[in-house]
Amino acid sequence: MARPKAFDRDTALDAATGVFRAHGFDAASTEALTGAMRIGRQSLYDTFGDKWQLYLAALARDTGGDLAAHLAALGTGPRAVDGLEIFLARVRAAAAEPCLGLGAALTYGRGRPEVNAILDAADRTLLAALAARLRDAQAEGDVAEGVDAREAAAFLSAAVSGIRLAGRRGAGAVQLQALAELSLRALR
Repeated sequence: MARPKAFDRDTALDAATGVFRAHGFDAASTEALTGAMRIGRQSLYDTFGDKWQLYLAALARDTGGDLAAHLAALGTGPRAVDGLEIFLARVRAAAAEPCLGLGAALTYGRGRPEVNAILDAADRTLLAALAARLRDAQAEGDVAEGVDAREAAAFLSAAVSGIRLAGRRGAGAVQLQALAELSLRALR
């Protein structure tokens, strides 16, 4: 008779996410993962399949959580531009922390279909939300009427990646603030 699992899957997955954020897939050893997750190697394989499947589960969970927080930030404030500013403030606040999605994009580019599926789904949702918020900001007079909302959404998404990369490379709060402000200023 098999023993029941003696660990919480979500807690273990969160711990694995931390290891993958810090080291990426290749440098995250199975020993480091099982140690952080506080599970045995066999439990990792029984629950997640293998290290790659664990990585994909961590990427999907982390990307989904980040996306939910982005969408919540975009929806705040009395005006659409307030939501955009709060969204960028959230990105700035976490810019120095490792981002599993950005790390995956930089590591794999378009070379891994499983990674693409996770990142592309999140990107589509975020871009649609950004475009909608930008159209609202145009209607409120805070973004220039001639700005194409879909192109501006793609621009802001790229700006987010740039802010995160700058933060990981050691940019300070003043520089990150300037990058965010310039991103919005370009749309006015």
